[in-house]
Amino acid sequence: MSRSIWKGPFLNKKLCNLDKKFLSASYLENNKQKIWSRDATIPSNLIGSIVFVHNGKEFKKLFISRDKIGYKFGQFSFTRKHTYKQKLVNKKK
Repeated sequence: MSRSIWKGPFLNKKLCNLDKKFLSASYLENNKQKIWSRDATIPSNLIGSIVFVHNGKEFKKLFISRDKIGYKFGQFSFTRKHTYKQKLVNKKK
């Protein structure tokens, strides 16, 4: 089930105040923005910035572009590793 339209997108309170901090380039170099809330919607004030999204084990680097606005942070940091099973080949002797 999706979120009600009248409620609007879910934004973390911390994410709403990031636009003031992201204006200074020195802040970006010294502090990495770590985000634990994977269910929060990506706001438009983060365009062109780099954030680190927690996937349960580690932080994945995420560059925010215009195409990613409106999606959730969790859609871009995968929690499972894809493994490929190789078929065993019987060698002829």
